[in-house]
Amino acid sequence: MNNSFCYDARSQHFTFNLFKISQSSSTLSPKKSNYNWIELDAVDSTNNYAMGLVHAGTAQHGTVVLAHHQTKGKGQRGKVWATEPGANLSFSIVVKPGLLINQAFQLLATVAVTVRNELEMYIGDEASIKWPNDLYWRDRKTGGILIENVLRGKDWQWAIIGIGININQTSFGDLKNPVSIKQITGKQTDVTAFAKQLHTAILNALMQLKETGFTSFFDDYNQHLFRRNEVVRLKKETRILHTRINGVNLQGQLSTGIETEEYFAFGEVEWLL
Repeated sequence: MNNSFCYDARSQHFTFNLFKISQSSSTLSPKKSNYNWIELDAVDSTNNYAMGLVHAGTAQHGTVVLAHHQTKGKGQRGKVWATEPGANLSFSIVVKPGLLINQAFQLLATVAVTVRNELEMYIGDEASIKWPNDLYWRDRKTGGILIENVLRGKDWQWAIIGIGININQTSFGDLKNPVSIKQITGKQTDVTAFAKQLHTAILNALMQLKETGFTSFFDDYNQHLFRRNEVVRLKKETRILHTRINGVNLQGQLSTGIETEEYFAFGEVEWLL
């Protein structure tokens, strides 16, 4: 059994454990299947399905699992990502990172910048990245990213990049602040076409990361950081902070403070919006 770790924007450290394969159920056999694309009518979690492919030895770099309905999608801190069937993007990309395990933030930031840039083509330059792994339009959430990883010893073998984007859904019930592309633009978007475009963009970005380094992605992450240079409220345990967002450092820590700078790792603080 392989050693594995999860790096899902909850901690800058890696949690090591023995990986137990979760059973992933889909209501139908794959609707489309070729070299690296699997399209399902419904599945519990595209990340679970993709992880199953990795452990079955059938995944390749670039393999995609797209579901038109995800019944138990994963979000940050164990939250469920709930979506309306057929209305939104729920997909996972399997990649060989080609990075060291202490460079995990580079993968997350590169993916976040790429998703944000693709969103900009639909919703404009008010698309931003809310640290550490959410996509926002103004003060409303358009999507999120969850990356789960597998390693053998110190070898980072696989990363499962799970992405959820609100595309055509217009009613979100009691959820606090979601927004979809359709609500912003008034236009219907082809979910599968969006997924294919984003898939290509992410693979190209990872190739660029490998060939030219992290600097441009790091700069873009900070340039499009949600509420950068603004005073916000954050919560750390019982402590409420009124502080300024200054940026994110190369380790993925959030830099805050007005007179005295203070850094927070993933999962140490909660946004109060």
